[in-house]
Amino acid sequence: MIVSERPALSGLETLRSLLQGRAQGGIGATLGFSLVELEEGRVVFAATPGRNVYNPIGTVHGGYAATLLDSACGCAVHSRLSAGQGYTTLELKVAYHKAMTSETGEVFAEGRVVTLGRRAAFAEATLKDAAGRLYASATSSLLVIDR
Repeated sequence: MIVSERPALSGLETLRSLLQGRAQGGIGATLGFSLVELEEGRVVFAATPGRNVYNPIGTVHGGYAATLLDSACGCAVHSRLSAGQGYTTLELKVAYHKAMTSETGEVFAEGRVVTLGRRAAFAEATLKDAAGRLYASATSSLLVIDR
């Protein structure tokens, strides 16, 4: 007797599981950020940077912002993929507009799909605080792969 495997989920279904707390992304747990909004082609992650993500010059490390922006771009694309598809980041270009500190408070990384083709996707993201001040922005090129 052949037992079929559990049907694979689309990217949007997978992210809905994350949003509803049924799954947790490893990097989100490590850096303390979580998915808070989701629709097809758009996601928002929330995080509150603390001193644990500081660099030696006394501000939040640029890699923290880059990780939030990369996650937002990637997951925005992921939300548009079918069950048999995956993606990987080919390029991430980050612009830092303002330094973050532990006083910044909660920030939101919003990612949006710009275009999605058969093999390539392009996305953009912004990182803002609750008052709408821009801290960083990014554009990303992603490779769409069949799994």
